[in-house]
Amino acid sequence: MLLANYARQRRIGPYLGNWDDPVVVVHDIFNSRGLVLGNETPGVTKRTAVNLDGNTVTVGLTYPDQDYGFRKWLKPGQSWDTPWTFIGLYRDSHDPFAVVQGAVADFVRKHMGIRLAKIKNKPVFVYNTWVPFQDRIDEKLVHELAEAAAECGIEEFIIDAGWFTLAGNDSSVEKSWFKQCGDWRIDPGKFPRGLKPVFDHIKQLGMKPGLWISLGTVAKTSKTFAEFPQYWVRDQEGEILYLHQAGDPDNASGCFSTGWPDHMREVISKYIHEYGLAYAKLDLAVVTSPYTYDKRISGCYANGHLHKDREEALLMSFEKLYAMFDQVHESAPEVFIDCTFETVGKLQAIDYAMCKHAEGNWLSNFYEPTPVGNLRVRQMAWWRSPAIPAASLVIGNPRMDDPDAILYIKSLAGTLPILLGDPRKLSKATRAEFKRYADWLRMMQQRYDYMMYRQDLPGFGEPAAGAWDGWARINTDTRFGGIVGVFRHGAIEDSRKIAVPGLDAGRRYQVSSAPEGKPVATMTGHELMNKGFPVQGDKLYDGWLFEVRRLP
Repeated sequence: MLLANYARQRRIGPYLGNWDDPVVVVHDIFNSRGLVLGNETPGVTKRTAVNLDGNTVTVGLTYPDQDYGFRKWLKPGQSWDTPWTFIGLYRDSHDPFAVVQGAVADFVRKHMGIRLAKIKNKPVFVYNTWVPFQDRIDEKLVHELAEAAAECGIEEFIIDAGWFTLAGNDSSVEKSWFKQCGDWRIDPGKFPRGLKPVFDHIKQLGMKPGLWISLGTVAKTSKTFAEFPQYWVRDQEGEILYLHQAGDPDNASGCFSTGWPDHMREVISKYIHEYGLAYAKLDLAVVTSPYTYDKRISGCYANGHLHKDREEALLMSFEKLYAMFDQVHESAPEVFIDCTFETVGKLQAIDYAMCKHAEGNWLSNFYEPTPVGNLRVRQMAWWRSPAIPAASLVIGNPRMDDPDAILYIKSLAGTLPILLGDPRKLSKATRAEFKRYADWLRMMQQRYDYMMYRQDLPGFGEPAAGAWDGWARINTDTRFGGIVGVFRHGAIEDSRKIAVPGLDAGRRYQVSSAPEGKPVATMTGHELMNKGFPVQGDKLYDGWLFEVRRLP
């Protein structure tokens, strides 16, 4: 038996893994032992195979006969370092997933070198303008949204697509954001004073500013397109190829196996060092697209680039992309890079290669209101963690103006909480309630660094309609405590016992409800794991957050 697809799906028989397999566990049921196969290769170049010949496991890069076959050209005497892989052996465990949320999570957190482990201040409450405004933003709107968001306790305020225009663009002619990428000029029609006073206002309100930027998309009418004819991705016939959306006649893609990443580093660094950008949401396809089904529309076929052919371009472009992220971090180590799933190249894709060079990944776009939307958020988090660090999971698009948005906050506390919507619509009382939760999450992060941890609750599985679900984020290094989230999603049972893993068995802990800190139970770590504490819920759809704190 094996665990695949972020170690969440049980499989039997031979298995060929892909971009959704940063880790695969091969488990010997009869002898309670197994292998952990970790693959740090980026995106679609990832391949992990188990028993295709009945007797062998392989971890590393794709084979030439696959859709995204790997190739590397070397001159005589030339060397090259492959991406990392890791293999772990375990025994005396009936549950292979216990190894994933134990030894594997520990290795990723402590030894892999992920970006999250390198930043001191991890955001716990973020706002993004994309929903419902999309590119219909301007200085007045952003000022109003920022003031309302600050009242809600937001830490980082992200201006999504719509702030930019092309050099020499006629502002009287309306164009969608999708046709204005490439020059990254601030739109004077929307922001007549530029972004500096907007960023300053955001910072004066106690928040950090962020921007959306496309890494590879360039409009063919842009100054940049004309200035760098040698940088564009081309197809087999030598024609300009736009990777993100097949057949788009208006855009081109920058090939990262050229000098293009140096150009984009300068663009991003300008907004960091001249404007104070603290969060960079970097988006859209650069190697493959989640929305293109023709596998030939990937990589780059151009002559004269650093790659010799399309196959070599696949891995090389990822390597150059992530090297550019590292260069950005060298001059701005605390900048949070959100490298979206569209940039990673497949639907809801995230992997260890990305986590080693970027802090987060905008993983999805859910638009459903509660109670459906919050269930989808918890499902997405469950599917990807704890194989992937939960604090890297940026799950859009929960709205602050949802009728039950507090339930969204509770659900998102299991990941990196990000909210959208229109906070101006919220009453003063609702804004104050948001802030109480934001302050509580911030206090918990300062106390436990819980963002670096996540565990399944014993007895709970994948979040589902008609059931209870939950998670724990216990600091298993200090064992001082952490937070727990519990959810009732239409279950007929109105109560559950909650067992909490990862604590010091012999020490006493106090469980308190959030955000008011009301004591719920005082138990030893052994009792919390083996007896648990009760949660009672009168509503069919509800959620609770708790602090678990070790007593002196």
